[in-house]
Amino acid sequence: MIQNGLVAIVGQPNVGKSTLFNRLTKSRTAIVSDMPGTTRDRQYGQCEWGSVTFSIVDTGGWVEHSEDSFEEEINKQVKVAIEQADVILFLVDVQTGLGGLDEAVAMLLRKSDKPVIVVANKSDNFTSIPDSAEFYKLGLGDPYPISAINGSGTGDLLDRVLELLPERGREENDATLQIPRIAVVGRPNVGKSSLVNALLGEDRHIVTNVAGTTRDSIYTFYNKFDHQFYLVDTAGIRKKGKVRENLEYYSVIRSIRSIENSDVCVLMLDATQGIESQDMNIFSIIQKNKKGLIVCVNKWDLIEEKTTKVMKYYEEAIRSRLAPFTDFPILFISAQERQRLLKILDLAQEIYDKRKQKIPTSQLNSVLLPIIEKTPPPATKGKYIKIKYVTMLPKVEVPSFVFFCNLPQWVKEPYRRFLENKIRDNWDFSGTPINVFVRDK
Repeated sequence: MIQNGLVAIVGQPNVGKSTLFNRLTKSRTAIVSDMPGTTRDRQYGQCEWGSVTFSIVDTGGWVEHSEDSFEEEINKQVKVAIEQADVILFLVDVQTGLGGLDEAVAMLLRKSDKPVIVVANKSDNFTSIPDSAEFYKLGLGDPYPISAINGSGTGDLLDRVLELLPERGREENDATLQIPRIAVVGRPNVGKSSLVNALLGEDRHIVTNVAGTTRDSIYTFYNKFDHQFYLVDTAGIRKKGKVRENLEYYSVIRSIRSIENSDVCVLMLDATQGIESQDMNIFSIIQKNKKGLIVCVNKWDLIEEKTTKVMKYYEEAIRSRLAPFTDFPILFISAQERQRLLKILDLAQEIYDKRKQKIPTSQLNSVLLPIIEKTPPPATKGKYIKIKYVTMLPKVEVPSFVFFCNLPQWVKEPYRRFLENKIRDNWDFSGTPINVFVRDK
């Protein structure tokens, strides 16, 4: 499959940029709302048309002279997207007509010297298509009337996009499917976006002290220091009772979906606040979905006493709260000061590799059967349980072990945990959950 460059969608607020992004990527990745300023960060995705696939980026609405503290940052993100793009889709609204902000965006695009396609959105029926002629005044070529909501006109638009995109050669898309997905999750304002920005070395995400700054789950391809990941910055997950806006509700849903679709989760904690009940709830979502885990205690630079004793106290407190699963790494970091950030990437890769490792059946039996013989399952109602054989299941996302015995129904949860602990004692599965099944021989 031929892979080409990057297409950016820009325009003033509420012209349908996120709706078009979702339409072209065949997803619901971007949150769509009638509220101006819903999209803040750059949102990347992939569009496939015919035998060609290319990247596409959604941006926030361009606004001038606004008192909103986010607007300046949103405009910066729009400028970066324009600078990176090979082709720009300038979205305008047929129903509202040509406005002052459209002129401002057009002036910005003329300075960019990039190929621009004027896209007259909300041409939902044949009677509204002639209204798109008004946008010839922008001097940016023929407007393409489309409806992002129902898809009409997008075929002609994509044909034009392919004509303007540069040829980038052939790449194997299957290779990208094997790249680990690392989701950065946590409560609001623990420093998730700051961490992703520090790892990327650029202001990829808007960072403020206002809780709820990040709304979408933002996927970014990371290719540095011999690592290849999809880094996913997510919205902060608050308690249900505190979620009062529809936008935040959808942000939380997307954060949970990001956990479900990830391989390894980086759970961010605030060193100045310790571990709270909502951190436990997020941890339970990670555990329920059997994902790899790294716990990062951020803002460590704000702690006055940074002794080994204090670190050990923090570590013991975290593990005791998250028990019984305690076999995961804990890092004390500062996203602001860029302390120990590369260690996160190294650990993420190690955990991903551990989830893929396969232990030979002969090795499992030679190590575990003597341990089981020495400490067998407790007898129940005078019946003795005999475990005869153990193997590891192939081609599963979570490392899974099956123990075959004569009376599997009598093997209780404490003994399953005993078996899991013995597996962990003999093989390194730190950071990843494992499944222990007991079956009839």
